[in-house]
This record gives sequence, C-alpha cells and structure tokens, in this order.
Amino acid sequence: MSELITAELVDLDLSATTKDAAARSLAERMVAAHRVTDLDGFLADVAAREAQMPTGLDGGIGIPHCRSEHVTAPTLAFGRSGAGIDFGAADGPADLIFLIAAPAGADDDHLTILSGLARRLMDPEFTAALRAGTDPAAVAALIRGEEPTEEPAPGTGETEPEAVEAAGSVPFRIVAVTSCPTGIAHTYMAAESLTAAGRAEGVEVTVETQGSGGFKKLDPAVVAAADAVIWAHDVEVREKTRFRGKPLVDVGVKAGINRPAELIAEARRKAERGEIAAVSEADGGKDSGDGDGSGADRAHFGVRLRTYLMSGVSYMVPFVAAGGLLIALSFAIGGYEIASAESVADHFVWGEADSWAALLNQIGSAAFAFLVPVLAGYIAYGMADRPALVPGFVGGSIALTVNAGFLGGLVAGLLAGAVVMAIQRVPVHATLRGIMPVLVIPLIASAVVGFLMFIVVGKPIASLQSALTDWLNGLSGSNAVILGVVLGLMMCFDMGGPLNKVAYAFAVGGLADPTDGSLKVMAAVMAAGMVPPLALALATTVRKKLFTKTERENGRAAWVLGASFITEGAIPFAAADPLRVIPSVMAGGAITGALSMAFGATLRAPHGGVFVVPLIGEPFLYLLAIAAGTLVATALVVLLKGARRAVPAPAPEAGATGSDDSRVTVAA
Repeated sequence: MSELITAELVDLDLSATTKDAAARSLAERMVAAHRVTDLDGFLADVAAREAQMPTGLDGGIGIPHCRSEHVTAPTLAFGRSGAGIDFGAADGPADLIFLIAAPAGADDDHLTILSGLARRLMDPEFTAALRAGTDPAAVAALIRGEEPTEEPAPGTGETEPEAVEAAGSVPFRIVAVTSCPTGIAHTYMAAESLTAAGRAEGVEVTVETQGSGGFKKLDPAVVAAADAVIWAHDVEVREKTRFRGKPLVDVGVKAGINRPAELIAEARRKAERGEIAAVSEADGGKDSGDGDGSGADRAHFGVRLRTYLMSGVSYMVPFVAAGGLLIALSFAIGGYEIASAESVADHFVWGEADSWAALLNQIGSAAFAFLVPVLAGYIAYGMADRPALVPGFVGGSIALTVNAGFLGGLVAGLLAGAVVMAIQRVPVHATLRGIMPVLVIPLIASAVVGFLMFIVVGKPIASLQSALTDWLNGLSGSNAVILGVVLGLMMCFDMGGPLNKVAYAFAVGGLADPTDGSLKVMAAVMAAGMVPPLALALATTVRKKLFTKTERENGRAAWVLGASFITEGAIPFAAADPLRVIPSVMAGGAITGALSMAFGATLRAPHGGVFVVPLIGEPFLYLLAIAAGTLVATALVVLLKGARRAVPAPAPEAGATGSDDSRVTVAA
C-alpha cells in the first residue's frame, strides 16, 4: 500500500464537524497530492455513493468512498476526529475517517490492497493503534502495513478451526458471499467480520467476495461440504444456484459487518431444523440489512415488485427517448399530419422536407413499437433471468395485438416471470438441465403466457386500458389538477428514483396511443421534473450564504441540468440536506404539475427541457407553470435553510483568505 497513503494524506486533528466537511477536508489533501483533478466533481461522486447507503460502521469508523473519473490513482486519506462525526452508524459518531478514492477503472491489484485495509479495520488492535498514534508518518506507515499490530496473547485469541478438528470434532462449515455496490470496502469488511466471528465460535467460514471488479468462485468442493450459507449483500448474488439445497441466511452487507455472530448462530439453527432454501437465479430478494435472514424478514413482495417493474422501465427508457424524440422532431419539421404519410420505402424525395419528416416519424414509430415488448421482456428478465426473456417479449407483443397496451405489457411481464420461476422449481433429471434454459423453459413458458394473454386476461386488460384512456381524455377542472399534483409530487420526491420512474412510465405509456388527456399528463410530468434543479440553481444564486462553495458550484451546473430535464441535478443538494430540500422541491413540483394540467398544456415528446418547447401546446402557460413551481420551491428552500441558527466563526484577519465554509450551522 506504499503508494496509497503518505504522511501528507493524514490529519490527526480533523476539525470538521459534518461528513461533508470531513470529506472535503480530506479530499483537499488528495488534490494537493495531485491524486484528484477536480475537487467538486470528486466530492459529488462521494456524495452520490453516500446517498446509496451510509458509510458509518460500528466501532467509530467512517469510510466514505467512491470510484470517480476525477481520481488519477487509488488513494487513501485518513482523518482522526476528536469530537466525532456522524456517518450514519447505529452506535454513534465516527472518530476514524478513511476517505477512499478509486479511479473509475481501478485495477484488481489496487482494489485488493484497498480490500486489505477494509479487512484490517475489523481488527481492534489496528484501530486502537490508529487512535493512539501521534505522528502522521508513523500512522501512514501503520495503515500501509509497515508496522504490524500486536498479536493476541496466547490463550486469549480466537479459536482456529484446525484446533477444533484436532480435538476430534468436525467443525460446522459455512460458505458466505459478501458484496456491496462499489465493491471497495463493505464487501471485504463483511468478509473479514464473518471470518473472525467464525474463528471465535469454532466455525469454519469460507467467504467469496463479489466485488465490482469481478470475483473468484468458491471451490465447488467447499460449497458441497458446507453445512449452511450466508449471503451478506446489497447487490445481486451471482451464480446463486451453486448454493441450492442448503440452509440460507440472506441479509444486507452491513449485517455481515455488525452482527456476524448472530448470522452464524442463525445459520446453525436453520441447519439443525433442516430448513433448506429453494434457490434459483430468479431469486433476488434480500433482507433490509437488519433482519436475520428468516422468511419473515426477507424483502416484502411490494419491494420485489417495484424492482421487477423498474427493471422493465429502465430497459424501455432508451427506446422511449430515441423513438419519441424522432417522432417529435418529425412533427416539428412536417407537422402532425406527417404521421399519416405513406411509407418512405415506397416514396422518398431527397430534397423534400416532408420526406425527411416522414422518414424520422417512421423510424421513431418503429422504435416505439418495441416499448411494450421490451417492458414486458425485461420485467420477466428481472424476475427470472434470461430464460424469461422470450415469454416476456412474446407476451408483450400479444398485448399490442389485443390492444391491451401498456397495462397489458406490465401484466405480460409479470406472468412470464412467474411462469418461468414456477418451471425452474420443478426438479428435472440431470440430463435435461442443459437444455432447460434455452429450449424447454422458453417453449413451455411462451405457450402458457400466450394462452393467458390471448384467451384469459388480454381482453379484460384491453377494456381497462380503454377505460383509462377515456378517463384521461375526460379529465378537466379539479380532477386534472389533482392528478397534476400527484404526478408532480412523485417526480420530485426521489429525483430519478423509483417514484419518479413510475410517474414517467405512466406518462410514456400514454404516448403509445396518444390522446389529448395523455399528452396533458406527459406535459405535467416533464414540467414538474424540471423544478428541483432549477429551484436549487436559483436558490444558490439569490442566497449564496446559505450554501457551501461546492453547492454554489453545483448550482451553476443545475441551471443547465434543469433546462435539459435532468432532475438528478438536484440530488447533491437533497443528499446534503434532505429534510429541507426534498419537501421544498416536492411542493414546487406539485404546483407545476397542477398548473400545467389546469392550463391544458400538452407535449408529444417523451422528454422535457427547453428543447421541446416548440412541440408544446400552450407553450407560454407551460413555461409559466414551471416558473411558478420553481419560485415556490426556491422560496421554501431559502426559508427552511435560513431558519437554521448560524454560529459564525471568528472573523479572519486582514489579508487572510478564509474558506467560504467557515461557519458552523445547527439545525433549528
């Protein structure tokens, strides 16, 4: 680890009082060491990672970390805080802060070194030495592994599995898989924690770490000999069918770090009771991270359903963007009547604008024709992996055939996934396993899903779709305004997250068969999605002192992001101050959605931003709705942030160049 940390990257008297300030202080040392090229860009990546899951660990440790294109070489900075900093750990503030910076394409060797540090953080001797160190160079050497910590005294250390076997008994054997979103720290800390707890309990624990840089599979013989399995993961376990037929404890990665002994005890209890997990590649649920892995603690059906639907929507969005914008551009060039033009394969004039408009329209329409099949196919894929793709696509195509539309695609995808999952649970002879995913499952599942869509559920769903279309067309007055409020709240609550995507998918579904009502919904959703970044950009402009230097710089970028309908531009502000920012932008989004619906604005493009204004019906009123919502959200952000009691720092001496962030604020 000789190139990862030096004395200049160690701060034994870290004065920061918040996790953002701590990350900035340590990152500034990385910039001075020429390890980070863009301070604010790197800190935005750190904040985005922190928003996924808090990085505080029990025992007074904080490990903010990320991969970033602004990092030139894998780097580690260490800070020691006397007062403690809240990184979200259950047992309180952290006094040992490690900021880990990995390049976007960090190689396996460096990640292995970083994982080694993560494992050592589980050693109390190591952390005690860090708390006692007085010389930055010596602390850096200790972190690099150049100064070994003391070994436990004989008789007081952990019980090795070999010692148990020597005594004449075979140890209980557990295989475990650990993984986290970035694969830098939590993955390896959970592995070390489980291994150490196993030694203490006389249990043989073998761990497979599935980091983002890949993974080395456990020896099949080790898996076969295991008495139980523990999954401590926040991303999907890969090749999970290897663990079929064994007792399984399935939890989040933090449970593996904080409660390894409990997980091992639960694994032993399940083995004693003979509980065997039915594992297939389709199984994607896991505990929230605090459960013990029992069936009652596994992810609720609603959570899994949301995951399946978001899988379909995420694969559908590129088709929406490409097809919808091509269609919108064709309308801008040739007018709405271009949709009825004859095929360009039969008639195309190079110098005629209408021919080019017709070409764009027909290409976009071809892309749009995939929306429902892709949605259904990838909902099924999210449920049951590749064998479900064929029945999912087939079901989605049938949904279009029977006029079941967007709702039919949702149902077809869920049916296909459920049918495939049911088939996968049927035991088959070993000679048939090779052809099951490529022949038997797609064949049987497609036939079943096709039957259900054509004969059983297709027509009722088509009737429901027609009723929904009629309802949208008939919306007026207070009903339209209420729908606008709801859609605006959804668009601004999680800014690109599941609720935002649900509102977007609802609007896009109407574009597949556009009506006046569905075009109003599209306009309301797109308008509301612009409010969060625009509001924060305006707030950082009119009340600069309420924001840090980094936030003010993010605010300048948010002008462009908001104008381009990139709602995620507000995420750094929401991550730093969610209780003030999120309610404020939700209120602004609700105002915008309501006004857009009340004004009767329409939009034929599946995208927002200033670029689609020529395609908007009632463009002036549409922009007025956005402006009103932005002003409301801005006013609320400024009001709520201004309510904090500021504790001013001592005035800088004449000529001093103090930081813009020298004040400390206390939440009101």
